[in-house]
This record gives sequence, structure tokens and C-alpha cells, in this order.
Amino acid sequence: MSSDDKEVPFFAAMIAGGLAGTSVDVALFPIDTIKTRLQSPQGFLAAGGFRGVYQGLGAAALGSAPGAALFFSFYEQLKPKVLRIQQNMEIGNESTSHMIAASLGETAACLVRVPTEVVKAKMQTATVSGETKKIGLVDTIKLVLNEKHGGGPLRSITGGLYRGYGITLMREIPFAIVQFPLYEKFKILVGDWQQSPSTPIQGAACGSVSGGIAAAVTTPLDVLKTRLMLGVDKSGIPYKNAMDVFQRTVAEEGMPALLSGIQPRIMWMSIGGFVFFGAYEGFRTILS
Repeated sequence: MSSDDKEVPFFAAMIAGGLAGTSVDVALFPIDTIKTRLQSPQGFLAAGGFRGVYQGLGAAALGSAPGAALFFSFYEQLKPKVLRIQQNMEIGNESTSHMIAASLGETAACLVRVPTEVVKAKMQTATVSGETKKIGLVDTIKLVLNEKHGGGPLRSITGGLYRGYGITLMREIPFAIVQFPLYEKFKILVGDWQQSPSTPIQGAACGSVSGGIAAAVTTPLDVLKTRLMLGVDKSGIPYKNAMDVFQRTVAEEGMPALLSGIQPRIMWMSIGGFVFFGAYEGFRTILS
């Protein structure tokens, strides 16, 4: 078992993850807004263009800390446990344990992340039920709670807050499966090269590269997630599910539309990966 697979104290992982998540989401929020507007069905300019790029920051700040805290609490606690099970059964390897732990961590984190992203996307694109308008955080939450289309089995209680939970998992799990094994592998390679554990700055660089790669691979899923969370197309017609979003997007705009926002997404994830993993490694070292 490598040094990175030792158990990290639960509260150290939770606090470090929460602080790191908030740092990134707040610092890089304008890039995320531009990406979301590029992916919206009504088009970049109609969704707000470069105006009001901090619209929705309150929603992001509200959910970033608990979402990131949940992820890393699960990830750090499960990683060594899954690896021990694999070793006892003589199956898989360290990369497999990272994939499984990251996938379970994302499943838990999305319970917080999805409602946050639904509200944030609405505010970033200033769209509610197909209408363009600028509204505050509380009013957006109320309006989303009253939206019944596309909310799945929870819609009677949560309205549209959990719209897109399934497609978000379909985006986050592949993202984590690509990013975290690469992140852990890059850190091991750096440690082996210098004959000592990687530093927080080196961990940040590993997170930046792995995040950029994962962002590029999962951009089509991110486009589907964004549009499903917005709920309706440019004509105000509700989306039924992720497959409906895919079929209508390709039919109306062609396959290239599935790569909308790929440049700011890679930029966001690369810069964000550096800041996020640098902050996480630093906070984790201090707290541990």
C-alpha cells in the first residue's frame, strides 16, 4: 500500500475538501458561467454573454463546501478499505480502488451538488421555465421547487432540484474514473522520480493535468447535464430525459454542439484542479 493509500482522518478530509472546493468555485466562477452559457440551448449571447458573470455565485458558494467535503470524506475513507478488500481477494490494483472510491464519493456528493448546480445554472443563464429574467437566489429556489417537469420520482417534494441527478452521475463517475487514478499515478511517478513524497504544489500540478484530460473526455456528458438541468430548450419546450436532450440537440444543432464549452471547461478544470488539489493537499497536511 502506498503512502497515499493510508487512511486520512475523517474530519481532516472533510474540512480540507470543503475549504478546497469553496476556494475553487468562488475563484473561478466567471469561467464556469461562460461555459454554462455556451452550453445553453438559447445560445451564449441570449443566455447573458459576458454580462453578470458572477450571477449565481451565492448558489455555488452555498453548495461547494458540503459537496466537496462529502466527496473527500468518502474517497479518503473508502480508498484504503477497498484496496484491502481487493488484496484479500487478490483482484484489481490500486487504480481500481481509486476508481471505486471516487465513484462512491461522487454518488454521495451529488446529493448536494445537483440541487446546487440546478439553481446555479438557472441563475447563470437567467432562464426560468423558458423565460429570460434575472432573479435572486431565494426566488430561483422557489421557482425551481415549483417546476414539475423532468424532476423524476422526487419531483412532488423537490420540484426540479434533482433534475439531472442521473446524468450528473453519468458525468461525474467517468470524470472521477479518469481523473483520480491519473492524479494518484502522477503523484507516485513524481515521488519515485525524486525519491520522496510529492509536495502539495506537485500534487496540485498532477491534479491540474488529470483534471484537464478528464474534462475533455466528459464534455459531451456535461453539455447534456447542463441542458437537462435548465429544463427546457430555446423554445421553452421541456426536456423529458437525457436521451431526449441528446436526440434533440444533435437533430437541431449537430454533433459539434456536444462539445460546446469545451475550451472554458478544460481551462476551468485545469486551473481549478491546480488550485483545488493544491489547497486540499495543503489543508490535509496541516489538519492531519
